[in-house]
Amino acid sequence: MASRNNRRATPQPRRASKAQVNIPRGTTARPPRTVGRPSPRTVSPYAKRDFGSAQPRVSTVKVGSLAQSQISRDARVNRSYRAHMAKVFVLLGVLAVLAAGVAGVYFSNLFSIRQVTVSGVEHLTSTEMTQLANVPSDTTLLRVDAGAIKNSIMRDAWVADVDVQRIFPETLNLAVTERAIGAVVEVSVDEGKSIEEWALSVDGMWLCSIPEEGSEAAAAISPKIYEDKAEVLAIKDVAYGVMPEVGTYCNDESIVNALDIVTGLTTDLKNQVKTVSATSTENTTITLDSNIEIAFGSADDIRDKERVCLQIMADHPGSVSYINVRVATSPTWRTT
Repeated sequence: MASRNNRRATPQPRRASKAQVNIPRGTTARPPRTVGRPSPRTVSPYAKRDFGSAQPRVSTVKVGSLAQSQISRDARVNRSYRAHMAKVFVLLGVLAVLAAGVAGVYFSNLFSIRQVTVSGVEHLTSTEMTQLANVPSDTTLLRVDAGAIKNSIMRDAWVADVDVQRIFPETLNLAVTERAIGAVVEVSVDEGKSIEEWALSVDGMWLCSIPEEGSEAAAAISPKIYEDKAEVLAIKDVAYGVMPEVGTYCNDESIVNALDIVTGLTTDLKNQVKTVSATSTENTTITLDSNIEIAFGSADDIRDKERVCLQIMADHPGSVSYINVRVATSPTWRTT
């Protein structure tokens, strides 16, 4: 056993101060930190490196679990597909029922046409319209061929347009737009031995031959035609050889020129015109109710020619018998 003196005599190792810590060789001492400037981050040579923490985590799944997951996914897909197909079949069934119902109504006698009405007609009789429309007796508002009926009615020269209207439950209405008479043309027939009067529309179509009023043929046409004849102008002195045909457009230049003059005049002069002579385009002559003859010529510059005629008659009231305005800028006239 050592004595107290021996223990005291045993030298103790001196503790090194912080300033005297030995730094292993090969390492660099940490530089002193500078106030205001961050020191670069350094790794302590004494820090314990853990390389195992950087390795990816690996989990294990049993093969049976993967197979079970795939089976569940396939089951969900199959259920979704069956539900979708069920909706499709239901929709197809509804459409089939609707189609059957529509077909049943279409081919049934529902909405049978029991009444045919006509509007907008003044120059065609009810008998003529019935013959033109030719609506089948066994048809319905659903099965009626509106296009065929329209084409049939449009064959008549008086008809400019027609609208076939279905009025449920049982009426078919024919809304007709008629052509208007622009003039009555006196046409020579039988080698010039007789005259026929023809209605000419505003757009130049031959409408019909106008029989003598009071005759048997006159009783078969609409009275409105004779009312219009009394209001429109007559085109006379047409050259022999003009052959009107119902439903065709007039191609005689002298008649077309006269029609353009008749329809182009304004009320001030038109109301005074009695007849229009159409021997040729350049020799077209207007005769007024006062028996003043106006050599009008072509239908060019109608407004200027009309203005000159009215001015001459105003300057020489009751004394003018002839006016020539074939050239509107160089008119001539004759007084009695």
